[in-house]
Amino acid sequence: MAASGRAAGPEVIWARPERAGRGPRPAFTRDEIAEAAVRIADESGLAAVSMRRVATAVGCATMSLYNYVPSKGDLVDLMVDLVGGEYRLPDRPSGDWRADLLALAHQEREMIRRHPWMPGAVLSHNFLGPNALRYMEYCLAALEGSGLDDGLKLELISLVNGTVLAMASAEQAAAERAKESGHSPEARLAAQTGYLRTVVGTGRYPLVARALTRGAPAGDPDEVFARLIGRVLDAYEASAAPGTG
Repeated sequence: MAASGRAAGPEVIWARPERAGRGPRPAFTRDEIAEAAVRIADESGLAAVSMRRVATAVGCATMSLYNYVPSKGDLVDLMVDLVGGEYRLPDRPSGDWRADLLALAHQEREMIRRHPWMPGAVLSHNFLGPNALRYMEYCLAALEGSGLDDGLKLELISLVNGTVLAMASAEQAAAERAKESGHSPEARLAAQTGYLRTVVGTGRYPLVARALTRGAPAGDPDEVFARLIGRVLDAYEASAAPGTG
């Protein structure tokens, strides 16, 4: 049997009224609760976010918090969407869809740097809340002249987001590994390079040796990021209908 006052089936948090038609005005807004949770996650990671800790942060009893946010999952949905409101979206797209999507990718990367817990939260709570819908609407408007059909537009937006999440997660993992080891990322890279040079020098991995010798150097991380996102955009630009763009 469902708990009193709760729906019997799944319910999207944004479909649930923030305030009942009658009764006293709520002491907190959902945004205030989500902001408290984001602060905790920024300081201590997503695992540190609990209903009890968030309730303490906003100044209410734990059970009272459930009147505002029914579950931890709903709370993470609110957190993800709140951070999504940090996108600085222009009033209208520039007319250059590639430049617009690349600019958003850079914003997303910086957003993840401010909120390192975001990749894990997005992968497990990838739901379109109000700010996510605002972002999606802008992206689709930017892609209006791309020549892509609606399905490919949605696919491209998802792939760009996924690429940013993957690259940002790799950056975070490298930084965390360096922190744990007590050595700088540069020192760790030098050690890995030395190891690879020794191993491929044995002749056991000729294709790896050729790729490492002939391949272009990785370069500056920002340049690598822009180049990889650019290749994703290249692939979809090639899929556009002839005579459009």
